[in-house]
Amino acid sequence: MAKQLDYHTIREIFTRFEAAAAEPKGELDHVNAYTLVVAVALSAQATDVGVNKATKNLFPIADTPQKMLDLGEEQLIEHIKTIGLYRNKAKNVMKLSRILVEDYDGIVPNSRAALESLPGVGRKTANVVLNMWWQYPAQAVDTHIYRFGNRSGVCPGKDVVAVERAIEDHIPTNFQQHAHHWMILHGRYTCKARKPLCGTCLIRDLCLFEDKNL
Repeated sequence: MAKQLDYHTIREIFTRFEAAAAEPKGELDHVNAYTLVVAVALSAQATDVGVNKATKNLFPIADTPQKMLDLGEEQLIEHIKTIGLYRNKAKNVMKLSRILVEDYDGIVPNSRAALESLPGVGRKTANVVLNMWWQYPAQAVDTHIYRFGNRSGVCPGKDVVAVERAIEDHIPTNFQQHAHHWMILHGRYTCKARKPLCGTCLIRDLCLFEDKNL
């Protein structure tokens, strides 16, 4: 596991991220809290681009839990069948929609525990929704953040929960709101798994990664 960078270096890294993109945005299309929950649940083991293609025609007709129930599972499958694990995801979307209608008056709850109780919604999904919709500084650790956190020394950890805790403990609070978006985008487009673009990386002089591809 990588060493932990010091406070001043981490602050400089996020100062550079902020200068490059002051308001980073998630790449999943959505129109409200419910469609965000559905989009993130669909994105497991799928790309944001693929999910957006599938939901482009879905969300205009099913942007509330009740409308999704009215649409029905078979019609939902027709919209999302280009996404991996679509049958299981369709079942979960229908289940969580029914729970939202019956237990929450059709309103998406804004607590992590309540969100995690929904079928197909894990800690990462809950944190994405809390962060993107309610601007709560929750940290959704995916493979990109896990890789970047350990490579760079910004937030090393043996598992995603440890990395999440390292983010909360070591990244200055004024950067916490956007931290996971900066790291996801950096991991997705620069600090790639197989061929990281270290030569054009804006933090290459601060990163602890020993095998820099320069």
